[in-house]
Amino acid sequence: MSDLHDFPAGTVWLVGAGPGDPELLTRKAARLIAAADVIFHDALVGPGILDLTAPGAQRVDVGKRAGRHSHSQSTIDARIVAAARAGNRVVRLKGGDPAVFGRATEELEACRDAGIAVRICPGITAASAAAASLGTSLTLRGTARRLTLVTAHARAGETLDLDWQALADPAATLAVYMGKAAAGEVSARLIAAGLPPETPVALVENASHRDERRLRTRLDLLPFAARAALGDGPALLLIGEALRPAAPGAVALAAAARPC
Repeated sequence: MSDLHDFPAGTVWLVGAGPGDPELLTRKAARLIAAADVIFHDALVGPGILDLTAPGAQRVDVGKRAGRHSHSQSTIDARIVAAARAGNRVVRLKGGDPAVFGRATEELEACRDAGIAVRICPGITAASAAAASLGTSLTLRGTARRLTLVTAHARAGETLDLDWQALADPAATLAVYMGKAAAGEVSARLIAAGLPPETPVALVENASHRDERRLRTRLDLLPFAARAALGDGPALLLIGEALRPAAPGAVALAAAARPC
């Protein structure tokens, strides 16, 4: 077995699975996955990554899916703690980076409260993978000096509780995670807060997967673009002048591709 100096029995690692492409895993993440006795994984962690688990390792799907019964966070916390107390090497495998909209705090606190050693292995977050697929930078000297990450996930019937005035900054790039369903509200709120309607937007669905879709549009056309061009996968919205294509063009759907 690989080096286990940092993964003794009865401990937990929160591991970033990255955006989906197994080749975008860190070497450390791959090593920890291969060494784990029990892996609690998200629904969006692909089979190519789960294939790295050791023979005999237990794989437990604890992913949350919209519209379907899923495990509560407290149940997931309790199962992680129980598996570690049983003497297992436990990996909690999360899409992207565990520290970016990954509910890491609850699981860290549950382990620490139980006296279980827990650590984080970072992963590539979806915004980075989306920018790589688009062949663009999320920042631009003199134009986009700040990157803001927000999530558009809200409970059913609730509006997004965000500081729209702060987000409507023409000198920043805004990355909106899980933004497909909220595309109409994001567009309307940002324009109302003063962001120009012609502000460039890129939508990336299933970033880094083989069925990835990429779409460039503008802020005022974002609701139509999201409805017309995206499927059922998770989508990220990137908004700001850093997303303006080098060559002029209208809305264009790019063929599926994977970042280098």
